[in-house]
Formats: sequence, C-alpha cells, structure tokens
Amino acid sequence: MIKKILIANRGEIAVRIVRACAEAGIKSVAVYTEADRYALHVKKADESYSLGPDSVAGYLNAHHIVNIAVAAGCDALHPGYGFLSENPQLAKICARRNIRFIGPSEAVIRRLGDKVEARAAMIAAGVPVTPGSDGNLSSAEEALACAEKIGYPVMLKATSGGGGRGIRRCANAKELRPNYDRVVSEASKAFGSTDVFLEKCIDTPRHIEVQILADSHGNVIHLFERDCSIQRRHQKLVEIAPSPQLTDEQRRFIGEQAVKAAQIVGYENAGTVEFLLDENDNFYFMEMNTRLQVEHTITEQITGVDIVQEQIRIAAGLKLSYQQSDIQRRGYAMEFRINAEDPQNDFLPSFGRVTRYFAPGGPGVRTDAAIYTGYEIPPHYDSMCAKLIVWALDWDSLLDRAERALQDIGVYGVKTTIPYHLEIIRSAQFQSGHFDTSFVEQHPELAHYSVHRSSRDIAAAIGAAVAAHLGL
Repeated sequence: MIKKILIANRGEIAVRIVRACAEAGIKSVAVYTEADRYALHVKKADESYSLGPDSVAGYLNAHHIVNIAVAAGCDALHPGYGFLSENPQLAKICARRNIRFIGPSEAVIRRLGDKVEARAAMIAAGVPVTPGSDGNLSSAEEALACAEKIGYPVMLKATSGGGGRGIRRCANAKELRPNYDRVVSEASKAFGSTDVFLEKCIDTPRHIEVQILADSHGNVIHLFERDCSIQRRHQKLVEIAPSPQLTDEQRRFIGEQAVKAAQIVGYENAGTVEFLLDENDNFYFMEMNTRLQVEHTITEQITGVDIVQEQIRIAAGLKLSYQQSDIQRRGYAMEFRINAEDPQNDFLPSFGRVTRYFAPGGPGVRTDAAIYTGYEIPPHYDSMCAKLIVWALDWDSLLDRAERALQDIGVYGVKTTIPYHLEIIRSAQFQSGHFDTSFVEQHPELAHYSVHRSSRDIAAAIGAAVAAHLGL
C-alpha cells in the first residue's frame, strides 16, 4: 500500500487530499511557493517543502516537484486539479522515478488531451459525438468548407484546450475567418499547440458529466451524473448531483456511455466524461477529464464513496472497493464555488486579507476551504477560496438547506460570490430544476442585488476596523 504522498497542488483541493491521506493512515507532503508560505494546506500536511519564490511557475515545474517527492521519500504523487494534473509529462517523469502517479497513464492523458483523438476514440466506441471536422484544420478555408457542410453556428476549439479557453462560437462565415486566427493564437499561447478543430454548436445545451472509476483489473463503474449547466463564460458556478433534469432512463444511458468511453481508451483511476444535452434530449460527448474534478464532492455526498481514497487504492494496484451494483444514489447534493470576486463589478477578482471567516454547519453541510481568519488571499491564483456543499433527501429540501447554509457562511474582508449564489437559488427558474448553460446570461438581474447587513456582518466589520487600527 502507498505510505507517503506528495500533493502537487495548493488551496482547498490540497487540503482535501491531506484529509483523505490522514484517514487512510498515509503521510502527506505539501509543496508551496513563497506566496503560499502560510496557506492552509501547508499547515495541515505532515511535511512541507518550498518550491521557491515564483508564485505560478513553481507549481508547474514537474521535474522539481518530482525531485522533492523522491527526496522526501514519497512513493506516490497526487496532482489534484489544474496546474500539472492533466500534463502527460508529469505522469511520465513519475513513472521514470518510480513514483506512483495518482491518475491515468501518460499515454491515456495524452490521447484524451487531444480533443480530435478523443473524438475518434468515442466514435469507435459508439458514443455519440457532435458533427464536426474529421481532424485538425489546416486553414481558415478548410474551416469555412466544413462549417458550410455541417451548418452554422459552429464552435472553433483548440485541440489541446480545456477550462473554457481556446473556444469561439461562430454564427456565420464572416465571424469564422477572424475567429480562426484568434483561436490559433490562443491555443499557441495557452497550450503550446496551434491545432484547432471545428464542431457543430449546440446552442443553450445542458452540461451533464458522469464520474467514473476504473482500476487496473478491468473494473469500470460510474457514480452517476452531475449537472454543471450553471456557468459563466464556460466556468462552472454551481453543480448538482444527480441532475434534476434527467429521467431514470436517460441516467442509465449516459452512465453506460461513460463506462464505454473509459473502457475504449483503457482508462485507470478517477475520470469524468462530459456530455452536452440538446433541446431534443440528444446527448453528445464533449470531452473526458483525466483528473479529479472540483465538483467531485457532490458525487461523494449522494453515493458515500470517498473518490480520493479510491484514487489512492487504484494507484496502489488494488481493486475498486465497489461494484456497479453497490453504487446507490441517495438524495441530492449541490456545490457552490465561493470565489473571491465581485459579481456586481463584472466578477472582478477581490484578493486581500480575510478579516473574519465563519464556516456553516448543521446536517448535510460540508465546506472544503483554503481560507481562515487572517489569511491573505494571493492574487496569483484562481479566485476560488472555498466550496460549500449541501445535501438533502429531496430537491425542495436541498433548496431550503442551501439558502440557510449560504446565509450561515461568512467571509469578510473581500468580496465573494456568496450573495450571488443566494440570488441564483431564489430564482424561480432555478428552483424549477429546468435550466441550461444560458441561465447566467439570461438573468443579468441576479447580479444587481442589495446586501442586507446582519448584526454579525456589522460586528465583523467593526472587528476588522479595530484590528486594522491596532495593526493586527
């Protein structure tokens, strides 16, 4: 069994992995840059090592991170999400240095990171994909010809893209030509590749993804689906498991498709197969993420499966703890990404000192956070500082509990998305359980909220002002 894991990440996901290690009796090792010297994951881990002064590049230096893992006596490395988590080079270096990479193999990461190759694999498996180009495009002229064939609107996508970057919607030929050059440029800068392909645009789809687990013994299971339709500029804001928009028949179908997708590529470890669901209830494969997802928490809440611990078991060469027949869903869960942003100012980042932090509690409430009172949120990284996860037996109870938990949580000193989340769950359309990826765009009024200051808010503000006056 694995005895010591280096966590090649930061923030709440690093804290989450530390906790999984502690429950499994495994030692955890944190790494940090100078900006993260006082970060929570550094305080929680059994050991910690500096990556140097460079705030971003430190977490992207695969050779340095693996060298630290070897020097610290680690036998495994968990990449978390973001940074190097889907970088095949990290998996390759780990294999060369006899460090178990907690994720799929280099070859699988590379294959699924190439969107064109992933599409081809899904077609071979019989998984439905959106109409599009046969491969990478060689020129804007080829893109125009393909778009003419499948019909507008279309999406230009970076082949190595991810995280909502390197994507442009084109309504007609006039938009396609300049956007082609833009996507090529974005792909080159963000992913180091100029490869671009084209797909039919599914307007206002529902974004549904399936969590899978696969071991080295040929066992592949799914843990049901998550609805990630509430998003802004391709960035998820609220996630729900299971989707309130699917029938049991659709749920069975998409779960089977996800398992087929994992089997066709010889997948091992945790992964997520993402689909778009159009207005006619047709599913289309979008991509497969070869890592732990931010929103894995809500799947854990409805199934009782600790996905991170299963990842560790799989990397150790053990069989899954569960068969498909063991996986039962119970109730609904919802995750809110608490970002240090100002929704009333076009979601402008709001980094700075957290003067007070209150975590919510009570039945069915979980918080995965990277902040604490006095913590200075650095400006170098993603703005997400916590995740609020709520579970309840039915949809209406979930909405009630979510509102209560959002009112309970308190983050002071910086602007956050908490009041915006409250507006979302109070929306009649959201409460109906029927929405798509255009929800945020269709409801700009939700960002024009007025904040009621409770006695706790006033007390926190006074406390912060006194502390600032005293230089604390």
